[in-house]
Amino acid sequence: PQAVVGVIIALLVLAPESIAAVKAAARDQVQTGLNLAYGSSMASIGLTIPAIAVASIWLDGPLTLGLTQLQIVLLVMTVFVSILTVVPGRSKPLQGGVHLVLFAAFVFLSIQP
Repeated sequence: PQAVVGVIIALLVLAPESIAAVKAAARDQVQTGLNLAYGSSMASIGLTIPAIAVASIWLDGPLTLGLTQLQIVLLVMTVFVSILTVVPGRSKPLQGGVHLVLFAAFVFLSIQP
């Protein structure tokens, strides 16, 4: 499916910052890890979507940025869990596990809709 290609590209783009975020979290620098993870993903999304929108002017295919209802639910759940993780100032392994489960659900549903 086309969604799998998007997931693979996103993983490749975010891999360096994600590795640095994991290393920072392993050194008990959780705030640095969160800043790296959230900052790089927001910057990548903020730059990629406008670039694709401009490139779609010259490409023949339609530009579709819509999300399915299931993906919107996963996105809202991820934002909610992220708020619960960041606001208290301390994160626990269970919260990280919840993030991993949400990520696994997104990947699984991208491969097998």
